[in-house]
Amino acid sequence: MSKIRIYVFYPPLLLIVCTIIFSQINNELFSSGITSINAFILKYFGFLFSWSSFLFIILLAITYISPIAKIKIGGKNAQPLLSKPKWFSISICTTIATGILFWGCAEPLHHYVNPPIADVPIESSQSQSFAMSTMFMHWSFTPYAIYCVAGLVFALKFHNLKQKFSVSSILSINQNKQPKIINTTVDVLCLYSLTLGMAASLGAGIFSIIGGLEKLFDLEKTNLLIGIVGFAIILSFIFSAISGLQKGIKWLSTINIIGFIALAFFIFIFSFPVEILKIAAAGLKEYVSTFVPRSINYNSGINQQWQKDWSIFYWANWFAWAPLAALFLGSISKGYTVRQYINFNLILPALFAILWMTIFSGVTLHLNILNDNLLFETMQLKGEESVMYGVLNQLKSSAFTMPIIIVLIFLSYVTAADSNISAMSEISENKNNKSDASIIVKIIWGLVIGALTYIMLSTKGLDGIRILSVLGGFPALFIISFAGITLLRLVFNNKVITQYENDVLDISEKE
Repeated sequence: MSKIRIYVFYPPLLLIVCTIIFSQINNELFSSGITSINAFILKYFGFLFSWSSFLFIILLAITYISPIAKIKIGGKNAQPLLSKPKWFSISICTTIATGILFWGCAEPLHHYVNPPIADVPIESSQSQSFAMSTMFMHWSFTPYAIYCVAGLVFALKFHNLKQKFSVSSILSINQNKQPKIINTTVDVLCLYSLTLGMAASLGAGIFSIIGGLEKLFDLEKTNLLIGIVGFAIILSFIFSAISGLQKGIKWLSTINIIGFIALAFFIFIFSFPVEILKIAAAGLKEYVSTFVPRSINYNSGINQQWQKDWSIFYWANWFAWAPLAALFLGSISKGYTVRQYINFNLILPALFAILWMTIFSGVTLHLNILNDNLLFETMQLKGEESVMYGVLNQLKSSAFTMPIIIVLIFLSYVTAADSNISAMSEISENKNNKSDASIIVKIIWGLVIGALTYIMLSTKGLDGIRILSVLGGFPALFIISFAGITLLRLVFNNKVITQYENDVLDISEKE
């Protein structure tokens, strides 16, 4: 424990403990307080989430065609840590994999039955197109742009400029000129917000798995079952994090991506491929044509409360995860060019997400229409976690696909938690390019997340953690925005680009 950064590691733990204690002592005051803060942020800063996310996409497009795109991360002689297939699978499985499993079937039903645009009739072809376009908006290029900007800046700062393994390194060109208190405060805020975000995600994953176990074994959702499932997940991602990148995340992500592709292919071929493609084509057309106004929330015709409850809520969650996800995604990118980084952390994952939503959201919408809103009614009674299993039942494939889904949900969270636990542990210590975080620190963070999740699930449910994860996105919004400014300076500052002149001249891209 001698390497511990005392003022980074301990404050988030204390904040989390105080949060739990306060919520138990006076839950009414706790709930009303965080709800009011959440409403204030969404009212006065919601536009910043929307505009920043949109501008990140523009910034990455500029970066992609700029001279800096040819720079190799780590220098011209750097060797890749991962093969391209492994890199792609890790990029998918450590970011939104759990989300697309949980929301891929459930979310479009909300938008189909309750479209937020006045002239779009409910349960119509127009609301169906809106639902699909919204899935593409919420789960493809925009969230990956948030991750990609922060990760790319960190990759260049850590591998090329040899700056510290710290979120604060993405705030400016020269981390050493920043006051130490700013560097420490940024790392503390990121650890705190990500802990809450991971707890919320773990809670959703536990409920999803329990929903499948209820179907398979007729089990009842109890605190004991929550504890057993949660303990199994926590034990798995701690073990994976301890085993390291080569043995843990690479192995899990490979299994995950194979399972994703096989499941998606099966559902597409053995359901309604023609109808799915028609629904997706209409949604894709609407997504492209309305991308700008809906991204910046200007003249979109969408109800503003819906915008806060859905789009801005998602952007805030992506921002909450982005700072520490950037450390992991940036650290494994050594040996590839900036352009390749954007390919494998924005373009290819976003296209994969679009294909996934095409299949799973498309088949859900079609089955819901065929069965007179049965899936929506089931969701209203049993929760969002029931929808995917309802889809499998209607496709008469639940006997063998349901266990696969349960395993994929399990592995998806374990993979994502593995990468983030590694980043959280490394930022908690004085890390250099060659060192790895202590096993004990990884165990502590894993147990803290597990304990927080169990306490909140068994007493208050997911609502409190979900609000807190949104609050965690607020400071992260400014951190990632500074990262965007830093990337802009790297692209246009000739003096900075000169530092990489040899890389620009000598690198031979193999894309």
